[in-house]
Amino acid sequence: MTLLGENACCEEYAALSTSRRSLLRGALLAGSTTVIGEAVMSTAAAVPGRTARATLVVLSLRGAADGMSLVVPHGDPVYYAARPKIAIPQASLLAPDGFFGMHPALAPLMPLWSSGKLGWVHASGLPAPNRSHFSAMEELEDAEPGSATRTGWLNRLIGLPDGDSSAAQALNIGTGVPPASLAGPAPYMNASRLEDIRLAGTKDRHDKRRRSLDTMWGKQRTPLGEATRRAFSVVQTFERVNRAPAPAAPTPAYPKGDLGKAFANAARVIRGNVGVEVITIDHGKWDMHSGLGDLGWGQMLENVTEMSGAIAAFFSDLGQLGDNVTLVALSEFGRRVQENVNVGLDHGYGNVMMLAGAGVKGGYYAKWPGITNELDSDLLVTTDYRSVLAEVVSARFGASSASVFPGFVREPVGVMLGQ
Repeated sequence: MTLLGENACCEEYAALSTSRRSLLRGALLAGSTTVIGEAVMSTAAAVPGRTARATLVVLSLRGAADGMSLVVPHGDPVYYAARPKIAIPQASLLAPDGFFGMHPALAPLMPLWSSGKLGWVHASGLPAPNRSHFSAMEELEDAEPGSATRTGWLNRLIGLPDGDSSAAQALNIGTGVPPASLAGPAPYMNASRLEDIRLAGTKDRHDKRRRSLDTMWGKQRTPLGEATRRAFSVVQTFERVNRAPAPAAPTPAYPKGDLGKAFANAARVIRGNVGVEVITIDHGKWDMHSGLGDLGWGQMLENVTEMSGAIAAFFSDLGQLGDNVTLVALSEFGRRVQENVNVGLDHGYGNVMMLAGAGVKGGYYAKWPGITNELDSDLLVTTDYRSVLAEVVSARFGASSASVFPGFVREPVGVMLGQ
């Protein structure tokens, strides 16, 4: 049992953001990329005038979220025996059925639940336990065990040929670097804000330096000339998004902080109709070895409140455009069954995945393995997370499991319509 100070997390996770940033930034800059202000953008990322077939938003809950706090297995009596201080009372759960119920702070998502567009897949995760944050994230996001090629599953998805023979766009929104799921040869972009997508050293489309660059390189039939034209195309595309008038309907209140800002930017991208089909967003601070808390205090209550508020505001902001948007939230692994002496949970195995929006067949999905009240007891994985993602990419993009998850044979889950 790990003993840590108040609000502490494991040393690996504390150092993860710095090491992940340096490693992935090195990988990015080694490839074909263009630095545009604070953004790092692949020079081939622009597809002007292209309409997205569908939009997939992938929310990564960094630090290993506790799935049994998000969706409580109240029908398993071991849950309450193993967590005398942090268990959520059955009477407080949202949308309980005979076995599962949602954390009360997920209340902003109840309209999605009531409309049948919110689904949870419990006891899901990696095919084998991996309690290293960094290693588990890489394994989860590469989604191709045993391969020596560092290519993420989302990069394989956006790299598939489509109807108009152009690459689908992908965009990571956040202050860090893109996730490993986007790493690979297919083009994608990274920016903390849409306003950051600009040519370095220039202010706007009327800037003299920008006109000079266009004059010097814009008509060159060379790799640098081609890269310049593509960079200009991307900048011009997102300038149109930034100049677009505010929607007539009032913008819903997003939670304060990076997550609310990221979802607000994602909504602007989708409203701008610039062809982006994949958006990735990170949400940290889920490594709760201590101070997880209960319904009156703690990091879990704060995180779930922020997450549910941001997602609810996002779909409200989109209105009817949300009918073409699917959101998936997942974490690198789950937490142990038994609470520790610091009112927290140590690294575990099985977890829960959330799906919301277009194509989702709402409800609770699980082949529940049962849990035991022992010191090192884990929730086992009975649904490989790739089976869930395979249903999403098949239902929303018509992609095959073999193309996105090489060597993997999916099992039916049923959380997506038509799958």
